Amino acid sequence: MQLRRLVGAFAAGILLPLASPAEVRLAAPDALVIEHRFTITATPEMAWSVLVHPERYWPSEHTWSGSAGNLSLVPEAGGCFCERWAGGSAEHGRVVMAVPGKRLRFQGSLGPFQELPVIGVMTISLVPIDAGTEAVVAYRLSGDDSQKLGDLAAVVDPVILQQFAGFAMLASEPRK
Repeated sequence: MQLRRLVGAFAAGILLPLASPAEVRLAAPDALVIEHRFTITATPEMAWSVLVHPERYWPSEHTWSGSAGNLSLVPEAGGCFCERWAGGSAEHGRVVMAVPGKRLRFQGSLGPFQELPVIGVMTISLVPIDAGTEAVVAYRLSGDDSQKLGDLAAVVDPVILQQFAGFAMLASEPRK
């Protein structure tokens, strides 16, 4: 398990040139807001076509089943960001907004937050820029003071970076 974490941290370090420095916008006992920005060398529409396929870029070590291939996302209001495997299933989030080529928002308390009394909202905005697209990924968590969410910023931030750096890298690959 420790080796996987080191490999993940190393991979995130390789992908950092695509990302602007992260900003922990808020770290309080009852709330946590993390934002990452990525420059993608593709149009927003092309980036969207990658974004809605987390099975292609999400790190397998951040799934319940151990395989990103078990992930799916239905990019419409009410759609499920789900994981299904022979031994079970999990809902990572419920899509609350989908505007192709512009914005994807889902409510979901990812990973270990799933069992806590917290609410998570992930918004991915795709903004056209000269170089292609700027993807702004914002994850907001809220709960009561006893959750001490702000103390988890140093753990949550690099995971969000790793998950969406994979998206940015794949979306920036030349199309064949």
